[in-house]
Amino acid sequence: MGTSDRATSGAMAMVTAARATSGAMAMVTTARATSGAVAMVTSARSQQYPHSSQTIPHLQFPGSLGDISKSFLDLTDLEEINSYFSFNISSALCLTSTALRAFGARPGCSRTVVNISSLCALEPFPSWALYCSGKAARDMMFRVLALEEPGVRVLNYAPGPLDTDMQLLARSRTRDPGLRQRFQTLQEQGQLIPSSVSAQKLLQLLQEDSFPSGAHVDFFDI
Repeated sequence: MGTSDRATSGAMAMVTAARATSGAMAMVTTARATSGAVAMVTSARSQQYPHSSQTIPHLQFPGSLGDISKSFLDLTDLEEINSYFSFNISSALCLTSTALRAFGARPGCSRTVVNISSLCALEPFPSWALYCSGKAARDMMFRVLALEEPGVRVLNYAPGPLDTDMQLLARSRTRDPGLRQRFQTLQEQGQLIPSSVSAQKLLQLLQEDSFPSGAHVDFFDI
């Protein structure tokens, strides 16, 4: 399982748990192949939702960790960097815009986009230059969406330190020793958050629907 797949598995588990509880529909994607994802959205658009439906599917976007064994000065491969940002930013932008155009506004229906964000969107983590940059860029991207499309509810949700394969990578491959130890301590002290618990917090946020559109909300803020 690659780094992006490991990161996605945790977000997928979180969203699946929320879906099982609420019965709400959700689409989770890393947009590994944007053209394929766009085709999926276009195909789904042809399957009309019942007129009684009140919610168009929430779009959820996790991301990938990148090569956290490298420091800032090690990041010299332009192809690697472009590939990372294409995967984590460009594809999310293209898929979101395509989905929102396909599932246009309908009377009595709401549309919600959830970006799976991170504390890294707000604070720098040593040896996580790609991940922090990507998360910060995506938060801003979806804040712009919230301003441009007031009829769409937008949430940047930071799920907290989830107990997933991505955390295993963080504990074992993070180049910076201090940060690596920090993640190891979280695991040793049982402070990692089960995906299902974070999913319940996300579901609570969506059901209450009181957050300002475009807001960054952390698990520990709720």
